[in-house]
Amino acid sequence: MGTCAGDAVHTGRDLGCYWEKTQLGLDALARMLAGGCFSVGPEQMGLELELNLIDDNVDPAMANQTVLKHIDNPAFQTELGQHMIELNVAPRPLAGGEALDLERELRSVLNSANDAAGATGVGLVMIGMLPTLRAEHFDQRWMSSGSRYSVLNEQILAARRAPVEIDVEGVPLSGWPAERLWCVADSFLPAAGCTSVQLHLQVAADDFAAHWNAAQALAGVQVAVAANSPFLLGRALWHETRIPLFAQATDARAPGLRDQGARPRTWFGQRWITSIFDLFEENLRYFPPLLSQTQDEDPLAVLAAGGAPSLWELRLHNSTIWRWNRPVYDVAEGVAHLRIENRVLPAGPTVIDMLANAAFFFGAMRGLTELDRSVCSELPFHVARNNLYAGARLGMDSQLYWPGIGWTPPDELVLRTLLPLAHQGLRSCGMSDAARERYLTVIEQRCAKRRTGASWQRAAIQTLTNRGVDRPTALAGMLRDYIEHMHSNQPVHTWPST
Repeated sequence: MGTCAGDAVHTGRDLGCYWEKTQLGLDALARMLAGGCFSVGPEQMGLELELNLIDDNVDPAMANQTVLKHIDNPAFQTELGQHMIELNVAPRPLAGGEALDLERELRSVLNSANDAAGATGVGLVMIGMLPTLRAEHFDQRWMSSGSRYSVLNEQILAARRAPVEIDVEGVPLSGWPAERLWCVADSFLPAAGCTSVQLHLQVAADDFAAHWNAAQALAGVQVAVAANSPFLLGRALWHETRIPLFAQATDARAPGLRDQGARPRTWFGQRWITSIFDLFEENLRYFPPLLSQTQDEDPLAVLAAGGAPSLWELRLHNSTIWRWNRPVYDVAEGVAHLRIENRVLPAGPTVIDMLANAAFFFGAMRGLTELDRSVCSELPFHVARNNLYAGARLGMDSQLYWPGIGWTPPDELVLRTLLPLAHQGLRSCGMSDAARERYLTVIEQRCAKRRTGASWQRAAIQTLTNRGVDRPTALAGMLRDYIEHMHSNQPVHTWPST
């Protein structure tokens, strides 16, 4: 949600300086790309995991400051809503058995954090969308403290010149009519209904475009086979409702600009790219600033002296544009590097499910880059974008378009085409056979059984509703069962039906 460290002052002079500094940063980036100034080390993976906080009634617990004090671990931070926290995992190599070590580390850290939160009467839940959220939880008073959130909120509302409006038509449960959610909010806090896991992969500058293009092509498949966000404010909506909710909650366009085709800040993009430069250049061309802070660094002077500039203003601007695959420029130990931040996946249902989703993404992305013919040469960009929304809406029941195959269900696309590519891609990355088999087998079985976290939740509510249980009671009961299975670390395709 941005990296604003203090109150932003938006005067004409400040904005002028800010734009001048972002352009200097873009110039420096161009020179660095031309001069080969980036790390070319082995692939590094990382992730950020957003977590929901619940009380004994499995309702949202607005207690992130108290919980963080008890956890007492700097890897955990606040997120937008007071019922959320975020875990930032240190980067590590993708090769070898590092993924297995990461699974053990995640389970240990999360169990310890859950025990610490339990001392305050709060539990942690890994789920894409907390089903017990109610409209009152989106009241602005429940926004986490910190100027970065309040400033972003003020700027989004000022740019919109209207309250935030959420409008999502759902996918009906079997035998029931389609449900629709329409509501307005006095802030962009509905974005706090979205709980994701964000995957990071460090990529060499020369390989970035091919990897980003592959990630874009995979987005629809990813959400279809990993959906875990089917209920919001009591309604059965999309299998991955995070996708429309986050896009609508962060939409800073005034109605007139929206009608004229201005780009939304949560954005799939508009074309395949040839360089990471294309993405940062689009950011400056299409999106006005929400934050206008500057630092004293002269990036061209730092570069001329042989250093790696921070490109603070360029990175700050990038942090307020929520691409589903976001480009990242960063500096570690004095060396600049580039990353792809994959943002389409929900949190949960279990640690092993999330690691399986990560392995599939990293492997399939790498596998696609190694094909003799690039997927983007045969897949129109707008079709890749449509695949994302189809996969998010219908999950395993969607029809996705893929070159050489045509329209196909995502489970068949994965089993017949993308899973072999993912295996080969992970071999190319040097992942151990044990890790590769452990995680990709989860994807294989999930597709064979056509069960995701979203389909399990929907089936559970369907069963309880057919028994005459009212929706709020059914959602709470389903969530209790979900949490029990979540702690087992057994993948969702093995979970029993309610």
